[in-house]
Amino acid sequence: MSAYDAYSHQLWRTTLVDMFPQIDWTVLSLPPRYFAWRVRGNSLSWAFNHRDQLTDNYDMVLATSLTDLSALRGFVPELAQLPAMVYFHENQFAYPENRGPKDRGPESQRPEGEGVALVQAQLTSLYTALCADQVLFNSDWNRRSFFSGAGQLLAKLPDHVPGNLLAELQNKSQVLAVPLADQLFRGIQSTAQQERSNGEPLTIVWNHRHEYDKGPALLLSIVNRLCDRGVAFRLHLLGQRFRSSPAEFESIRRRLQQHYQDHDISPGVDEWVSDRQAYQALLVQSDIVLSTAEHDFQGLSVLEASILGCLPAVPDALAYPEYFASHFRYEVGELDHDGIALAAMELIQRLAVERVSDLPVLPPDLQSLSASALRPAWASALLDTIKRHKHNNSK
Repeated sequence: MSAYDAYSHQLWRTTLVDMFPQIDWTVLSLPPRYFAWRVRGNSLSWAFNHRDQLTDNYDMVLATSLTDLSALRGFVPELAQLPAMVYFHENQFAYPENRGPKDRGPESQRPEGEGVALVQAQLTSLYTALCADQVLFNSDWNRRSFFSGAGQLLAKLPDHVPGNLLAELQNKSQVLAVPLADQLFRGIQSTAQQERSNGEPLTIVWNHRHEYDKGPALLLSIVNRLCDRGVAFRLHLLGQRFRSSPAEFESIRRRLQQHYQDHDISPGVDEWVSDRQAYQALLVQSDIVLSTAEHDFQGLSVLEASILGCLPAVPDALAYPEYFASHFRYEVGELDHDGIALAAMELIQRLAVERVSDLPVLPPDLQSLSASALRPAWASALLDTIKRHKHNNSK
């Protein structure tokens, strides 16, 4: 059950279904829009529009953390009898603060508004986790920030708050990454390295949602610094776009347009490339994938680009230290905005030099994230959920 079926959620559920063809899956999903309504209303939508599907003969329930599972099990009592696993792609405690009245995002995930709507989303995920037999997080950063934020929220509640909630959740939680399709790993990396030409301008990919939490202000500062230093580069601005986007993107486009004219460089791609083959072809032909994110719970777009041959340039924070060595991370820590932009630019320049050296640096080995590598752990987690349910019900 994918209550808010954003791209990363789709990737997770389709890959999981492909990994276990022997399982008879029933998939229910809801479109990724109207976040505040979706988080509070998915139990109503499913319980009263899909009751026949929900009351079929199932062995277990696998739901995303945005599913209002506690309410759904009340509306459909048959579901309360089944083992339940909840998967956290993200948590509602770790998003950065909005940047002003026009920045109400990220539009694709954050609740529409502040205050009550945000607390409701946080409590819904907490209730959902508590009623599950097992809880999985896609990264340790996701897990740690969830428990930190949940602890702060519970401490603010006025009275009658059970004292052992988080300890109970920690005992039934673990980290298990979103698996990446095996086809990404089949010989593409070496091909990508061979196709790069030393005479071409450096090609950088920024492939994130065009929203404030992905760091457009930092991206603008990095672009300005690269241009000021006369670095010959092109930038592919990829990722999803929405009805409105941060103003920094227009400033980035203006600076890039002048930069391309000054250096006689063909412009980078600036669009959401929905065709997967075309998108992956762009990644294969690129040199560096850049993240300026203020939050990333696994960083699937950066991981995918790295598998396809790009060298990652990522912040030394969030989930990135779990996947990338310090060689590919720029300092954030106690630095101010300008200091971070300088550190990121210097990392990009160093990677650009190393890319064309006599012993070129290779992208990190991410084979451990492939579907084949993660299949045993996911199979064990599914079985463990059923065992935990039986054990809990036998007490």
